[in-house]
Amino acid sequence: MTTDRRNFLLAVARVSAATGTMALGIPGARAQKSDDRIRKIKVLAFDSYGSLFDVKSLDSACEQAYPGAGKELSTLWRAKQLQYSQMRSQMNRYRDFWLLTDDALVHATNSLRLPLSADTRRQLTASYLTLPLYPDVKPAMEALKKQGVRLVLLSNGTAKMLEAVARNSGIDGLIEQLISVDEVKVFKPDPRVYQLAVDKLKTGTDELGFVSSHSWDVNGAASFGLPTFWVPRQAQDAPDELGYQATRTLKSMAELAPLLLRG
Repeated sequence: MTTDRRNFLLAVARVSAATGTMALGIPGARAQKSDDRIRKIKVLAFDSYGSLFDVKSLDSACEQAYPGAGKELSTLWRAKQLQYSQMRSQMNRYRDFWLLTDDALVHATNSLRLPLSADTRRQLTASYLTLPLYPDVKPAMEALKKQGVRLVLLSNGTAKMLEAVARNSGIDGLIEQLISVDEVKVFKPDPRVYQLAVDKLKTGTDELGFVSSHSWDVNGAASFGLPTFWVPRQAQDAPDELGYQATRTLKSMAELAPLLLRG
């Protein structure tokens, strides 16, 4: 080994020891940075559909309307709903989430060659107003509230949709604000949506944490600059490769309160 190379390696070792990190990968530094970000959080903004409210529950409503085709219809309906939201954002042709959800239902039934009466159409779309909570949501919110964490929803849903589903699920008293993309006329993960939350809450990006079960949504919020928490709802869920991973990945909403308390 040459003297120059030996001196270089010794210098790297000294720097690594001084900073408490490894020369490659620096996992200690990343963990410390993550903890520092979490420590500053004063407000948590939650995604709604699929994160707090169980959209998979629509399987049973669709099955009741279309025996034998319920799950297939529910899955296609949800997929087309999300696709339409992103396509309309790209087209700069906003249509609110209530109408967009109805459009997606019409497409899904047409695609599966299922008849759609006016009554069935109204009943299925109205199911979005009474979606049940995932079991871990309300206890987690109550614990966070006791710790003084401010809680808001940041959702693609319209204000009326969010008011109804929050009231019907019993979390309306825990939520400080319901923030709808309707105010900026574009859907997540557009940066204007996350900026809307910062503006309305009058808080810095370092004080506002974002929680979602959708990795694409987490990537959008992280790209904007928010500390993020990913709570995947399906065991097979994998993170999207968009370059902005979650600050923390959690198994349950129940992990949020202890994490912020330790922060």
